[in-house]
Amino acid sequence: MNDRTSPYGFSVVICVYTEDRWEDILAAVDSVRKQSLPALETLLVVDHNERLLTRLTEEYAEPRPTEEVRVLANAGPRGLSAGRNTGIAAARGEFVAFLDDDAVAERDWLHHFATAYDDPRVMAVGGRTLPAWASGRRPAWFPEEFDWVVGCTYRGLPPGRVRVRNVLGGNASFRRTAFDAAGGFATGIGRDGDRRPLGGEETELCIRLSKAVPEAVLLIDDRAVIHHKVPPVRERFAYFRTRVYAEGLSKALVARSVGAQKGLESERRYTTRVLPAGVLRGMRDALRGRSGGAGRAGAIVTGVTVAAGGYALGTLRARRHGTAFSWGPIERAGDGTAGATDTTGTALTRALVGDAAARPADAVASDGGAR
Repeated sequence: MNDRTSPYGFSVVICVYTEDRWEDILAAVDSVRKQSLPALETLLVVDHNERLLTRLTEEYAEPRPTEEVRVLANAGPRGLSAGRNTGIAAARGEFVAFLDDDAVAERDWLHHFATAYDDPRVMAVGGRTLPAWASGRRPAWFPEEFDWVVGCTYRGLPPGRVRVRNVLGGNASFRRTAFDAAGGFATGIGRDGDRRPLGGEETELCIRLSKAVPEAVLLIDDRAVIHHKVPPVRERFAYFRTRVYAEGLSKALVARSVGAQKGLESERRYTTRVLPAGVLRGMRDALRGRSGGAGRAGAIVTGVTVAAGGYALGTLRARRHGTAFSWGPIERAGDGTAGATDTTGTALTRALVGDAAARPADAVASDGGAR
């Protein structure tokens, strides 16, 4: 397949929300413009920030003959899920790729996504996300098994191009028809500006997609690489604790929606195989006098404990009070109102209440998606 003449059309969606990341946003767009397989378009979706919307509109007012950047306002409620749904609704490509606003993609990122779609069963393809630490190197105590805390690929994922339960949303692509079959990202979970760093919306969508299209194949190809910026605050242990706790809360919502068996099947392997091996590796390094070994082992144990606590509390709250989040079909922008709506234009809400909340409090981890 010749990259320049490929029939695959990718719409790349980058959700943005703060001027504090101005230079990062420009770098993300520039990395899309330099792809060996050119994107059909780049969609910048601004999350309820009028000043940023105006500034980006002015920045990208000059069109380019080979590639278009469109700046859109989030048409739904505040948050990452609604922003992504706005981008999906406006997308003109056969495929929709998502890139974090503080990440840059390597030159062949879209090319590697495209090759996987030669198989018509493939509905989603994710890639490998590498951390770009603000300090220049990984903190000695920070275990690779928890790189999902900073939105990156973590130790324990198999190498190569492999089938997975879910992709990670900051470095992922979907067939546009996947959203026709399963609906959009659920609002009520996932990131929302400066609120607690929840996640889980990618997992919930991918499980819902697999139910809607039983023959669907979801892949991760570790050749589709992006580099994700990790600011100083996220190199600190306080952020680590907050993020893993929030992931536990998120997993309680996902398990409540799709059931603990599907919602936690990957996490069981992670907590029973990957993390114990990480603790042993850290203790071995400590015994050999290597820097950070004991800290990494301790961080893994702390991470499991705090995440499990978040999951237990989230499950208890749901059992007592119920919870709700919503998703629905994505209407294409040319056909009606952009966003997650049903055919009448009313939000389709899945109310999750009552005894169905009762789920075992499994230890949890690992969706990433740090905003």
